[in-house]
Amino acid sequence: MTLPTLFIPHGGGPCFFMNPGAEPDPMWIPMRDYLAGLIADLPERPRAILLVSGHWEEDIATVHAGAQPGLLFDYHGFPEHTYRLRWDAPGSPDLARRVTGLLDGAGFPVGEERERGWDHGVFIPMMVAVPDADIPLVQLSLRRDLNPAAHIAIGAALAPLRDEGVLIVGSGMSFHNLRVRGDAAVAPSTAWDDALTQAVTHPDPARRAVRVAAWRDLPNAAFSHPREEHLLPLMVALGAGGAGRAVRDYAGQVMGWAVSGYRFG
Repeated sequence: MTLPTLFIPHGGGPCFFMNPGAEPDPMWIPMRDYLAGLIADLPERPRAILLVSGHWEEDIATVHAGAQPGLLFDYHGFPEHTYRLRWDAPGSPDLARRVTGLLDGAGFPVGEERERGWDHGVFIPMMVAVPDADIPLVQLSLRRDLNPAAHIAIGAALAPLRDEGVLIVGSGMSFHNLRVRGDAAVAPSTAWDDALTQAVTHPDPARRAVRVAAWRDLPNAAFSHPREEHLLPLMVALGAGGAGRAVRDYAGQVMGWAVSGYRFG
């Protein structure tokens, strides 16, 4: 069974866990519900997850090879209880070695590290998607150059994992301009989201990759991503998705931002 690859929105900080024992702010509920259904919507339960977050960059692609990573609370100004959240899934050194081998075999310099905690681009969406923390996870960094074509190629090198029971997830946000919210964001973010979705879901996989790599040419690109680190996980998921069909499987709005999630394969 070949698993799809996913690009998911991971929300804002600990947005799904702001009110202990209660529902989150209503604007976050549709995204929360989408994340909660990720595993059930797969053709089979993955044996492991490989996740690329918009919150980890290194000079070269770097694999977290730790057996039991902690959490990195890399958000600021939230209630005290959000710095005591737990998600205790194991890492997978075996999968980390496999990832390293695939990237090295494709000609990419690749590093390994074991000390960094999982950032909130990992544990916040995974607390919703895998609440029992019973699927091992390995995190892969972005490259600091944020080169779109290179990250698509990195994804392509990792595609064999899809036939090995590994779910490849890009975790970011399709819109990420924290300086604009509310009515001022609605029209430009919607125009951007429509154009991005047309590029991402183009039926020709080669044309799809070209159009998404040239994301800066889309309407309102610089407005939507003043810096593109939250978009680059999409490139990895797209590259790993190969020639499979691409669909938007989440569309919502938070803080006036149009936000989408995508599925490949």
